[in-house]
Amino acid sequence: MTKKTKTAITPTRSDNYPEWYQEVVKSSDMAEKSPVRGCMVIKPWGYSIWENIRNVLDDMFKATGVKNAYFPLFIPLSFLEKEAEHVEGFAKECAVVTHHRLEKGGKGELIPAGELNEPLVVRPTSETIIGDSFSKWVASYRDLPILINQWANVVRWEMRTRIFLRTSEFLWQEGHTAHATKEEAMERTRLMLDLYSEFAEEYLAMPVIKGCKTPAERFPGAVDTMCIEVMMQDRKALQAGTSHFLGQNFARSSGIIFQSAKEQEEFAWTTSWGVSTRLIGGLIMTHSDDDGLVLPPKIASAHVVLLPIFRKPEEKNMVMEFTENLSNELKQIFYHNRRIEVEVDTRETGGARGWDWIKKGIPLRVEIGPRDIAKNSLFVGRRDKGHREKTSIAREQFVGTIKDILDEIQSNLFDRALAFQKDNTMAIDTKKDFYHFFTPLNIEKPEIYGGFALSHWCGSEKCESRIKEDLSVTIRSIPQNNTKDDGKCICCGDSSDMRVVFAKSY
Repeated sequence: MTKKTKTAITPTRSDNYPEWYQEVVKSSDMAEKSPVRGCMVIKPWGYSIWENIRNVLDDMFKATGVKNAYFPLFIPLSFLEKEAEHVEGFAKECAVVTHHRLEKGGKGELIPAGELNEPLVVRPTSETIIGDSFSKWVASYRDLPILINQWANVVRWEMRTRIFLRTSEFLWQEGHTAHATKEEAMERTRLMLDLYSEFAEEYLAMPVIKGCKTPAERFPGAVDTMCIEVMMQDRKALQAGTSHFLGQNFARSSGIIFQSAKEQEEFAWTTSWGVSTRLIGGLIMTHSDDDGLVLPPKIASAHVVLLPIFRKPEEKNMVMEFTENLSNELKQIFYHNRRIEVEVDTRETGGARGWDWIKKGIPLRVEIGPRDIAKNSLFVGRRDKGHREKTSIAREQFVGTIKDILDEIQSNLFDRALAFQKDNTMAIDTKKDFYHFFTPLNIEKPEIYGGFALSHWCGSEKCESRIKEDLSVTIRSIPQNNTKDDGKCICCGDSSDMRVVFAKSY
Protein backbone atom coordinates (compact mmCIF):
# COMPACT_ATOMS: atom_id res chain seq x y z
CA MET A 1 0.00 0.00 0.00
CA THR A 2 1.43 3.38 -1.07
CA LYS A 3 2.00 5.81 1.78
CA LYS A 4 -0.07 8.95 1.32
CA THR A 5 1.99 12.14 0.96
CA LYS A 6 1.51 14.54 3.86
CA THR A 7 0.05 17.88 2.78
CA ALA A 8 -0.39 21.22 4.54
CA ILE A 9 -4.10 21.33 3.68
CA THR A 10 -6.58 18.67 4.71
CA PRO A 11 -8.81 17.54 3.19
CA THR A 12 -7.05 17.57 -0.18
CA ARG A 13 -8.66 18.56 -3.46
CA SER A 14 -9.40 14.94 -4.35
CA ASP A 15 -10.73 14.17 -0.86
CA ASN A 16 -13.27 16.97 -0.62
CA TYR A 17 -12.93 19.90 -2.99
CA PRO A 18 -15.42 22.31 -1.32
CA GLU A 19 -13.86 21.78 2.12
CA TRP A 20 -10.36 22.07 0.65
CA TYR A 21 -11.34 25.48 -0.75
CA GLN A 22 -12.62 26.70 2.61
CA GLU A 23 -9.44 25.47 4.32
CA VAL A 24 -7.21 27.30 1.80
CA VAL A 25 -9.06 30.54 2.54
CA LYS A 26 -8.76 29.98 6.28
CA SER A 27 -5.10 28.85 6.38
CA SER A 28 -3.97 31.73 4.13
CA ASP A 29 -5.69 34.21 6.47
CA MET A 30 -7.54 35.86 3.57
CA ALA A 31 -11.07 36.12 4.92
CA GLU A 32 -13.53 34.77 7.46
CA LYS A 33 -17.27 34.57 7.99
CA SER A 34 -18.95 37.56 9.59
CA PRO A 35 -21.73 37.68 12.23
CA VAL A 36 -24.14 38.52 9.38
CA ARG A 37 -25.24 35.37 7.58
CA GLY A 38 -23.72 35.05 4.13
CA CYS A 39 -21.33 38.00 4.51
CA MET A 40 -17.54 37.96 4.90
CA VAL A 41 -14.74 39.84 6.58
CA ILE A 42 -11.91 40.29 4.08
CA LYS A 43 -8.65 40.34 6.03
CA PRO A 44 -5.57 42.31 4.94
CA TRP A 45 -3.90 39.46 2.99
CA GLY A 46 -7.09 38.92 0.98
CA TYR A 47 -8.03 42.57 0.66
CA SER A 48 -4.62 43.51 -0.73
CA ILE A 49 -5.31 41.14 -3.64
CA TRP A 50 -8.55 43.03 -4.32
CA GLU A 51 -6.67 46.33 -4.10
CA ASN A 52 -4.18 45.09 -6.70
CA ILE A 53 -7.01 43.91 -8.95
CA ARG A 54 -8.72 47.27 -8.54
CA ASN A 55 -5.59 49.30 -9.24
CA VAL A 56 -4.75 47.47 -12.46
CA LEU A 57 -8.30 47.44 -13.79
CA ASP A 58 -8.84 51.07 -12.87
CA ASP A 59 -5.86 52.07 -15.01
CA MET A 60 -7.10 49.90 -17.86
CA PHE A 61 -10.58 51.46 -17.69
CA LYS A 62 -9.27 55.01 -17.61
CA ALA A 63 -7.04 54.32 -20.63
CA THR A 64 -10.28 53.83 -22.62
CA GLY A 65 -11.81 57.13 -21.44
CA VAL A 66 -13.82 55.83 -18.47
CA LYS A 67 -14.15 58.06 -15.38
CA ASN A 68 -15.06 57.00 -11.85
CA ALA A 69 -18.16 58.20 -10.00
CA TYR A 70 -20.31 57.01 -7.12
CA PHE A 71 -24.06 56.46 -6.87
CA PRO A 72 -26.39 55.74 -3.90
CA LEU A 73 -26.47 52.42 -2.09
CA PHE A 74 -30.28 52.66 -1.86
CA ILE A 75 -32.54 52.43 -4.89
CA PRO A 76 -36.25 53.35 -4.78
CA LEU A 77 -38.36 50.28 -5.45
CA SER A 78 -40.19 52.13 -8.21
CA PHE A 79 -36.91 52.44 -10.17
CA LEU A 80 -36.55 48.67 -10.41
CA GLU A 81 -40.20 48.32 -11.42
CA LYS A 82 -39.65 50.45 -14.53
CA GLU A 83 -37.80 47.63 -16.32
CA ALA A 84 -39.98 44.53 -15.94
CA GLU A 85 -37.44 41.86 -16.94
CA HIS A 86 -34.80 43.47 -14.73
CA VAL A 87 -36.89 43.48 -11.56
CA GLU A 88 -38.10 39.93 -12.23
CA GLY A 89 -34.49 38.75 -12.57
CA PHE A 90 -33.37 40.28 -9.27
CA ALA A 91 -36.56 40.24 -7.15
CA LYS A 92 -35.71 37.11 -5.16
CA GLU A 93 -32.22 38.39 -4.32
CA CYS A 94 -33.14 41.89 -3.14
CA ALA A 95 -32.60 43.13 0.40
CA VAL A 96 -35.22 45.78 1.17
CA VAL A 97 -35.23 48.65 3.69
CA THR A 98 -38.74 49.47 4.94
CA HIS A 99 -38.09 51.60 8.06
CA HIS A 100 -35.86 54.58 8.81
CA ARG A 101 -35.26 54.41 12.55
CA LEU A 102 -35.28 52.24 15.70
CA GLU A 103 -37.01 52.88 18.98
CA LYS A 104 -37.25 51.08 22.31
CA GLY A 105 -40.08 48.64 22.81
CA GLY A 106 -41.93 47.91 26.02
CA LYS A 107 -39.20 45.55 27.26
CA GLY A 108 -36.36 47.85 26.29
CA GLU A 109 -35.62 46.03 23.04
CA LEU A 110 -35.07 47.97 19.81
CA ILE A 111 -37.81 47.71 17.21
CA PRO A 112 -38.13 49.22 13.71
CA ALA A 113 -40.26 52.37 13.56
CA GLY A 114 -40.89 55.13 11.07
CA GLU A 115 -42.07 53.16 8.04
CA LEU A 116 -40.84 54.57 4.73
CA ASN A 117 -43.32 55.89 2.18
CA GLU A 118 -41.52 53.84 -0.46
CA PRO A 119 -39.28 50.83 0.27
CA LEU A 120 -35.63 51.15 -0.70
CA VAL A 121 -33.75 48.27 -2.28
CA VAL A 122 -30.12 47.81 -1.22
CA ARG A 123 -28.23 48.00 -4.51
CA PRO A 124 -28.08 44.58 -6.29
CA THR A 125 -26.78 46.43 -9.37
CA SER A 126 -27.15 50.08 -10.41
CA GLU A 127 -28.54 50.22 -13.96
CA THR A 128 -31.78 51.88 -12.86
CA ILE A 129 -30.44 54.57 -10.54
CA ILE A 130 -27.52 55.40 -12.83
CA GLY A 131 -30.00 55.56 -15.70
CA ASP A 132 -31.91 58.20 -13.75
CA SER A 133 -28.75 60.31 -13.51
CA PHE A 134 -27.93 59.77 -17.18
CA SER A 135 -31.40 61.04 -18.10
CA LYS A 136 -30.51 64.35 -16.41
CA TRP A 137 -27.03 64.56 -17.90
CA VAL A 138 -28.00 63.92 -21.52
CA ALA A 139 -29.81 66.43 -23.73
CA SER A 140 -27.91 66.37 -27.01
CA TYR A 141 -25.73 63.97 -28.99
CA ARG A 142 -22.89 66.29 -27.96
CA ASP A 143 -23.32 64.98 -24.37
CA LEU A 144 -22.52 61.45 -25.52
CA PRO A 145 -20.85 59.11 -24.95
CA ILE A 146 -20.95 58.94 -21.15
CA LEU A 147 -18.39 56.47 -19.80
CA ILE A 148 -18.78 55.88 -16.05
CA ASN A 149 -17.49 53.29 -13.59
CA GLN A 150 -18.03 52.89 -9.87
CA TRP A 151 -16.19 50.77 -7.33
CA ALA A 152 -18.76 49.71 -4.76
CA ASN A 153 -20.41 46.97 -2.75
CA VAL A 154 -23.66 45.29 -3.71
CA VAL A 155 -26.10 43.01 -1.92
CA ARG A 156 -27.78 39.94 -3.35
CA TRP A 157 -29.50 37.92 -0.66
CA GLU A 158 -28.04 34.50 -1.46
CA MET A 159 -29.36 31.37 0.23
CA ARG A 160 -26.21 29.27 -0.21
CA THR A 161 -23.00 31.20 0.29
CA ARG A 162 -19.27 30.54 0.00
CA ILE A 163 -16.55 33.09 0.79
CA PHE A 164 -15.50 35.09 -2.30
CA LEU A 165 -17.53 32.92 -4.68
CA ARG A 166 -21.06 33.74 -3.60
CA THR A 167 -21.81 36.02 -0.67
CA SER A 168 -24.78 38.18 0.23
CA GLU A 169 -22.58 41.27 0.09
CA PHE A 170 -19.56 41.53 -2.18
CA LEU A 171 -17.26 44.12 -3.69
CA TRP A 172 -17.17 44.89 -7.40
CA GLN A 173 -16.88 47.46 -10.09
CA GLU A 174 -19.76 48.24 -12.41
CA GLY A 175 -19.28 50.24 -15.55
CA HIS A 176 -22.17 52.01 -17.27
CA THR A 177 -22.05 53.80 -20.59
CA ALA A 178 -24.49 55.63 -22.85
CA HIS A 179 -24.00 56.12 -26.60
CA ALA A 180 -25.61 57.81 -29.58
CA THR A 181 -25.54 54.73 -31.82
CA LYS A 182 -26.04 50.99 -31.53
CA GLU A 183 -22.69 50.34 -33.23
CA GLU A 184 -20.79 52.45 -30.70
CA ALA A 185 -22.47 50.70 -27.76
CA MET A 186 -21.73 47.28 -29.23
CA GLU A 187 -18.11 48.29 -29.76
CA ARG A 188 -17.85 49.31 -26.09
CA THR A 189 -19.43 46.03 -24.97
CA ARG A 190 -16.84 44.04 -26.93
CA LEU A 191 -13.99 46.31 -25.81
CA MET A 192 -14.70 45.73 -22.13
CA LEU A 193 -14.95 41.97 -22.60
CA ASP A 194 -11.57 42.03 -24.34
CA LEU A 195 -10.18 44.08 -21.46
CA TYR A 196 -11.46 41.57 -18.89
CA SER A 197 -10.01 38.72 -20.92
CA GLU A 198 -6.62 40.44 -21.11
CA PHE A 199 -6.65 41.12 -17.38
CA ALA A 200 -7.65 37.56 -16.44
CA GLU A 201 -4.97 35.99 -18.58
CA GLU A 202 -2.13 38.49 -18.14
CA TYR A 203 -2.55 39.24 -14.42
CA LEU A 204 -4.56 36.41 -12.87
CA ALA A 205 -2.95 33.76 -15.11
CA MET A 206 -6.42 32.32 -15.77
CA PRO A 207 -7.04 31.16 -19.37
CA VAL A 208 -10.52 32.19 -20.48
CA ILE A 209 -13.10 31.29 -23.09
CA LYS A 210 -14.81 34.38 -24.49
CA GLY A 211 -18.34 34.17 -25.78
CA CYS A 212 -22.00 35.16 -25.50
CA LYS A 213 -24.66 33.90 -23.16
CA THR A 214 -27.81 32.24 -24.45
CA PRO A 215 -31.07 34.22 -24.07
CA ALA A 216 -31.94 32.13 -20.98
CA GLU A 217 -28.62 33.01 -19.30
CA ARG A 218 -28.47 36.72 -20.16
CA PHE A 219 -28.39 39.54 -17.64
CA PRO A 220 -32.02 40.54 -16.89
CA GLY A 221 -33.04 43.27 -19.32
CA ALA A 222 -30.01 42.93 -21.61
CA VAL A 223 -30.16 42.44 -25.37
CA ASP A 224 -26.91 40.51 -25.30
CA THR A 225 -24.51 39.36 -22.57
CA MET A 226 -20.87 38.57 -23.32
CA CYS A 227 -18.77 36.66 -20.81
CA ILE A 228 -15.46 35.07 -19.95
CA GLU A 229 -15.54 31.56 -18.49
CA VAL A 230 -12.68 29.89 -16.61
CA MET A 231 -12.22 26.21 -15.70
CA MET A 232 -11.59 25.50 -12.04
CA GLN A 233 -9.59 22.48 -10.82
CA ASP A 234 -12.78 20.53 -10.11
CA ARG A 235 -13.61 21.03 -13.81
CA LYS A 236 -16.51 23.37 -13.10
CA ALA A 237 -16.83 26.71 -14.88
CA LEU A 238 -16.63 30.08 -13.19
CA GLN A 239 -18.09 33.14 -14.88
CA ALA A 240 -15.25 35.60 -14.29
CA GLY A 241 -16.60 38.72 -15.98
CA THR A 242 -19.54 39.97 -18.03
CA SER A 243 -20.21 42.79 -20.45
CA HIS A 244 -23.81 43.59 -21.37
CA PHE A 245 -25.26 45.31 -24.41
CA LEU A 246 -28.49 46.77 -23.02
CA GLY A 247 -29.83 48.16 -26.30
CA GLN A 248 -32.36 50.91 -25.61
CA ASN A 249 -34.27 48.98 -22.92
CA PHE A 250 -32.95 50.87 -19.91
CA ALA A 251 -32.87 54.17 -21.82
CA ARG A 252 -36.61 53.80 -22.40
CA SER A 253 -37.39 52.93 -18.79
CA SER A 254 -35.15 55.72 -17.43
CA GLY A 255 -35.91 58.35 -20.06
CA ILE A 256 -32.37 58.76 -21.44
CA ILE A 257 -33.33 60.82 -24.48
CA PHE A 258 -31.09 63.00 -26.64
CA GLN A 259 -31.50 65.22 -29.64
CA SER A 260 -29.56 63.74 -32.57
CA ALA A 261 -27.48 65.63 -35.13
CA LYS A 262 -30.60 65.46 -37.34
CA GLU A 263 -32.53 67.25 -34.55
CA GLN A 264 -34.65 64.20 -33.77
CA GLU A 265 -35.29 62.84 -30.28
CA GLU A 266 -33.80 59.38 -29.78
CA PHE A 267 -33.20 56.96 -26.92
CA ALA A 268 -29.57 56.35 -26.01
CA TRP A 269 -27.91 52.96 -26.38
CA THR A 270 -26.43 51.72 -23.11
CA THR A 271 -24.02 49.10 -21.76
CA SER A 272 -22.95 47.77 -18.39
CA TRP A 273 -20.04 45.55 -17.38
CA GLY A 274 -18.50 44.26 -14.17
CA VAL A 275 -16.24 41.95 -12.21
CA SER A 276 -16.24 41.27 -8.48
CA THR A 277 -14.38 39.71 -5.56
CA ARG A 278 -15.48 36.43 -7.14
CA LEU A 279 -12.24 36.78 -9.11
CA ILE A 280 -10.35 35.99 -5.90
CA GLY A 281 -12.33 32.77 -5.52
CA GLY A 282 -11.46 31.92 -9.12
CA LEU A 283 -7.81 32.68 -8.44
CA ILE A 284 -7.80 30.28 -5.50
CA MET A 285 -9.45 27.43 -7.39
CA THR A 286 -7.37 27.86 -10.55
CA HIS A 287 -3.89 27.79 -9.01
CA SER A 288 -3.87 26.60 -5.40
CA ASP A 289 -2.72 23.13 -4.39
CA ASP A 290 -2.86 20.75 -1.43
CA ASP A 291 -0.30 22.89 0.41
CA GLY A 292 -2.48 26.01 0.22
CA LEU A 293 -2.83 29.21 -1.72
CA VAL A 294 -0.77 29.92 -4.85
CA LEU A 295 -0.67 33.54 -6.02
CA PRO A 296 0.38 34.84 -9.46
CA PRO A 297 3.14 37.43 -8.82
CA LYS A 298 1.49 40.26 -10.78
CA ILE A 299 -1.46 40.31 -8.40
CA ALA A 300 0.02 38.77 -5.22
CA SER A 301 -0.43 40.43 -1.83
CA ALA A 302 3.38 40.53 -1.61
CA HIS A 303 6.11 39.20 -3.89
CA VAL A 304 8.73 37.87 -1.48
CA VAL A 305 9.16 37.01 2.19
CA LEU A 306 12.58 37.22 3.85
CA LEU A 307 13.15 34.64 6.59
CA PRO A 308 16.17 35.54 8.76
CA ILE A 309 17.68 32.51 10.52
CA PHE A 310 19.98 32.68 13.53
CA ARG A 311 20.51 30.30 16.40
CA LYS A 312 23.00 32.25 18.49
CA PRO A 313 22.33 35.70 20.00
CA GLU A 314 25.56 37.05 18.53
CA GLU A 315 24.36 36.18 15.02
CA LYS A 316 21.16 38.20 15.26
CA ASN A 317 22.50 41.69 14.49
CA MET A 318 24.47 40.51 11.47
CA VAL A 319 21.55 38.54 10.01
CA MET A 320 19.00 41.27 10.63
CA GLU A 321 21.24 43.98 9.14
CA PHE A 322 21.77 41.88 6.00
CA THR A 323 18.01 41.18 5.82
CA GLU A 324 17.04 44.82 6.25
CA ASN A 325 19.49 45.97 3.59
CA LEU A 326 18.20 43.36 1.15
CA SER A 327 14.61 44.34 1.89
CA ASN A 328 15.32 48.01 1.18
CA GLU A 329 17.14 47.13 -2.04
CA LEU A 330 14.28 44.96 -3.31
CA LYS A 331 11.70 47.64 -2.52
CA GLN A 332 13.39 50.00 -4.98
CA ILE A 333 12.62 47.64 -7.86
CA PHE A 334 9.44 48.11 -9.91
CA TYR A 335 7.64 45.03 -11.18
CA HIS A 336 4.82 45.76 -13.66
CA ASN A 337 4.25 49.32 -12.40
CA ARG A 338 4.33 48.25 -8.76
CA ARG A 339 7.19 48.24 -6.30
CA ILE A 340 8.39 44.83 -5.18
CA GLU A 341 6.50 44.22 -1.94
CA VAL A 342 8.57 42.52 0.74
CA GLU A 343 7.50 40.80 3.94
CA VAL A 344 10.08 40.21 6.68
CA ASP A 345 9.16 37.47 9.15
CA THR A 346 11.19 37.90 12.36
CA ARG A 347 9.41 35.22 14.34
CA GLU A 348 11.49 32.48 15.90
CA THR A 349 12.93 30.15 13.31
CA GLY A 350 11.28 26.82 12.66
CA GLY A 351 9.47 24.78 10.05
CA ALA A 352 6.07 26.25 10.92
CA ARG A 353 7.15 29.71 9.81
CA GLY A 354 8.02 28.55 6.31
CA TRP A 355 4.82 26.55 6.01
CA ASP A 356 2.77 29.61 6.99
CA TRP A 357 4.10 31.45 3.92
CA ILE A 358 3.62 28.47 1.66
CA LYS A 359 -0.04 28.34 2.73
CA LYS A 360 -0.34 32.09 2.12
CA GLY A 361 0.83 31.57 -1.45
CA ILE A 362 3.64 34.14 -1.56
CA PRO A 363 5.63 33.64 -4.80
CA LEU A 364 9.17 33.68 -3.29
CA ARG A 365 10.55 32.60 0.07
CA VAL A 366 14.12 33.64 0.91
CA GLU A 367 16.02 32.11 3.83
CA ILE A 368 18.97 34.11 5.17
CA GLY A 369 21.40 32.55 7.66
CA PRO A 370 25.00 33.16 8.74
CA ARG A 371 26.37 30.64 6.22
CA ASP A 372 24.44 32.32 3.39
CA ILE A 373 25.74 35.73 4.43
CA ALA A 374 29.30 34.38 4.52
CA LYS A 375 28.90 33.37 0.86
CA ASN A 376 26.84 36.51 0.05
CA SER A 377 24.08 34.22 -1.15
CA LEU A 378 20.42 33.41 -0.46
CA PHE A 379 18.40 30.20 -0.20
CA VAL A 380 15.31 30.64 -2.38
CA GLY A 381 12.06 28.67 -2.65
CA ARG A 382 9.39 29.28 -5.31
CA ARG A 383 5.67 28.67 -4.83
CA ASP A 384 5.28 27.23 -8.32
CA LYS A 385 7.64 24.40 -7.33
CA GLY A 386 7.66 21.78 -4.57
CA HIS A 387 8.35 23.00 -1.03
CA ARG A 388 11.61 21.01 -0.91
CA GLU A 389 12.94 22.58 -4.10
CA LYS A 390 15.16 25.40 -2.88
CA THR A 391 18.15 26.93 -4.64
CA SER A 392 21.21 28.81 -3.43
CA ILE A 393 21.54 32.04 -5.43
CA ALA A 394 24.13 34.81 -5.16
CA ARG A 395 22.58 37.91 -3.67
CA GLU A 396 23.46 40.14 -6.66
CA GLN A 397 22.06 37.58 -9.08
CA PHE A 398 18.80 37.31 -7.13
CA VAL A 399 18.31 41.08 -7.00
CA GLY A 400 19.22 41.43 -10.67
CA THR A 401 16.90 38.68 -11.88
CA ILE A 402 13.98 38.83 -9.44
CA LYS A 403 11.68 40.34 -12.07
CA ASP A 404 12.56 37.53 -14.49
CA ILE A 405 11.95 34.92 -11.78
CA LEU A 406 8.53 36.41 -10.98
CA ASP A 407 7.63 36.52 -14.68
CA GLU A 408 8.63 32.88 -15.01
CA ILE A 409 6.36 31.94 -12.09
CA GLN A 410 3.52 33.94 -13.65
CA SER A 411 4.02 32.21 -16.99
CA ASN A 412 4.27 28.75 -15.42
CA LEU A 413 0.96 29.21 -13.59
CA PHE A 414 -0.82 30.28 -16.78
CA ASP A 415 0.65 27.43 -18.82
CA ARG A 416 -0.33 24.93 -16.12
CA ALA A 417 -3.92 26.20 -16.03
CA LEU A 418 -4.17 26.29 -19.83
CA ALA A 419 -2.94 22.70 -20.12
CA PHE A 420 -5.54 21.63 -17.53
CA GLN A 421 -8.29 23.38 -19.45
CA LYS A 422 -7.28 21.76 -22.74
CA ASP A 423 -6.98 18.31 -21.17
CA ASN A 424 -10.51 18.57 -19.80
CA THR A 425 -12.29 20.07 -22.80
CA MET A 426 -13.87 17.54 -25.14
CA ALA A 427 -15.93 17.60 -28.33
CA ILE A 428 -18.89 15.30 -27.60
CA ASP A 429 -21.40 14.35 -30.30
CA THR A 430 -23.79 11.79 -28.82
CA LYS A 431 -26.32 12.19 -26.02
CA LYS A 432 -25.10 8.97 -24.40
CA ASP A 433 -21.49 10.18 -24.26
CA PHE A 434 -22.63 13.62 -23.10
CA TYR A 435 -24.61 12.25 -20.14
CA HIS A 436 -21.78 9.82 -19.36
CA PHE A 437 -19.29 12.74 -19.30
CA PHE A 438 -21.28 14.62 -16.66
CA THR A 439 -22.41 11.63 -14.54
CA PRO A 440 -19.88 10.44 -11.93
CA LEU A 441 -21.67 7.17 -11.16
CA ASN A 442 -21.07 5.91 -14.68
CA ILE A 443 -17.28 5.86 -14.56
CA GLU A 444 -14.62 4.01 -12.60
CA LYS A 445 -13.14 7.08 -10.88
CA PRO A 446 -16.06 9.16 -9.56
CA GLU A 447 -13.80 12.02 -8.49
CA ILE A 448 -12.72 12.54 -12.11
CA TYR A 449 -15.59 13.53 -14.37
CA GLY A 450 -16.94 16.47 -16.28
CA GLY A 451 -15.19 19.48 -17.71
CA PHE A 452 -16.06 21.59 -20.73
CA ALA A 453 -18.11 19.78 -23.36
CA LEU A 454 -18.10 21.31 -26.84
CA SER A 455 -21.39 20.01 -28.19
CA HIS A 456 -24.06 20.91 -30.70
CA TRP A 457 -27.20 22.77 -29.64
CA CYS A 458 -30.20 23.49 -31.80
CA GLY A 459 -30.93 26.86 -30.19
CA SER A 460 -34.02 25.62 -28.36
CA GLU A 461 -34.56 26.85 -24.80
CA LYS A 462 -36.46 23.61 -24.19
CA CYS A 463 -33.32 21.52 -24.84
CA GLU A 464 -31.21 23.89 -22.78
CA SER A 465 -33.67 23.58 -19.88
CA ARG A 466 -33.86 19.78 -20.12
CA ILE A 467 -30.09 19.36 -19.86
CA LYS A 468 -29.99 21.74 -16.90
CA GLU A 469 -32.79 19.81 -15.20
CA ASP A 470 -31.23 16.39 -15.84
CA LEU A 471 -27.57 17.14 -15.11
CA SER A 472 -27.32 20.62 -13.51
CA VAL A 473 -25.27 21.47 -16.60
CA THR A 474 -25.72 24.80 -18.40
CA ILE A 475 -24.54 26.40 -21.59
CA ARG A 476 -21.71 28.57 -20.32
CA SER A 477 -21.18 30.43 -23.58
CA ILE A 478 -21.47 30.45 -27.33
CA PRO A 479 -17.74 30.81 -28.09
CA GLN A 480 -16.70 34.05 -29.73
CA ASN A 481 -14.54 32.26 -32.28
CA ASN A 482 -17.29 29.82 -33.27
CA THR A 483 -17.13 28.62 -36.87
CA LYS A 484 -19.99 27.00 -38.76
CA ASP A 485 -20.07 23.33 -37.89
CA ASP A 486 -23.00 21.17 -38.98
CA GLY A 487 -24.17 18.50 -36.57
CA LYS A 488 -27.07 17.35 -34.42
CA CYS A 489 -28.30 18.81 -31.12
CA ILE A 490 -26.91 16.87 -28.16
CA CYS A 491 -30.38 16.81 -26.60
CA CYS A 492 -33.07 16.44 -29.30
CA GLY A 493 -31.07 15.40 -32.36
CA ASP A 494 -32.32 18.25 -34.54
CA SER A 495 -29.97 20.00 -36.94
CA SER A 496 -27.40 22.40 -35.47
CA ASP A 497 -24.75 24.58 -37.06
CA MET A 498 -22.76 25.44 -33.91
CA ARG A 499 -21.05 23.98 -30.89
CA VAL A 500 -21.44 25.62 -27.49
CA VAL A 501 -19.66 25.18 -24.16
CA PHE A 502 -21.57 23.06 -21.64
CA ALA A 503 -20.37 22.68 -18.04
CA LYS A 504 -21.36 22.52 -14.43
CA SER A 505 -20.70 25.88 -12.83
CA TYR A 506 -20.39 28.00 -9.71
